[in-house]
Amino acid sequence: MEFKTTDLCDEFSDRLQIAEPLFADYGGETVFCGVIVTLKVFEDNSLVRTALEQPGQGRVLVVDGGGSLRCALLGDQLAELAEENDWAGVVVNGCIRDSAAIAELGIGVKALGVHPLKSVKRGVGERDVPVRFAGVNFIPGHYLYGDEDGLIVSEKPLL
Repeated sequence: MEFKTTDLCDEFSDRLQIAEPLFADYGGETVFCGVIVTLKVFEDNSLVRTALEQPGQGRVLVVDGGGSLRCALLGDQLAELAEENDWAGVVVNGCIRDSAAIAELGIGVKALGVHPLKSVKRGVGERDVPVRFAGVNFIPGHYLYGDEDGLIVSEKPLL
């Protein structure tokens, strides 16, 4: 699906949330969109694996990692799992690792940065709850559109 967030902002600005420019692109696909699935975790990526093991059906996993820059919540193995299971993308309010390998995958990945340390695995967190970061409310079932110019969120599909 081809689109530009700039064009969507021009056409639909009255019904969009536009994320603050905090994220870098790490995936091999820089343009991606889909229905939002959310996770709220902190320095524990157990639920990220659980979510990405399920069929993505072109959805986008939004991971609110509390903005922690102390470990990575997504690495190459989980990104490969996301690609295999048809997730359109993953947005991480936190860090990823294995960025060179993730750049080779056909999936969109946006994150605050990279960190070599993996997270703990305690199975702690919440799924399908509204999360807020970068000035945006990410609500399960709403639509996320991302490209080189940023992230936007809409309650209804724009394309």
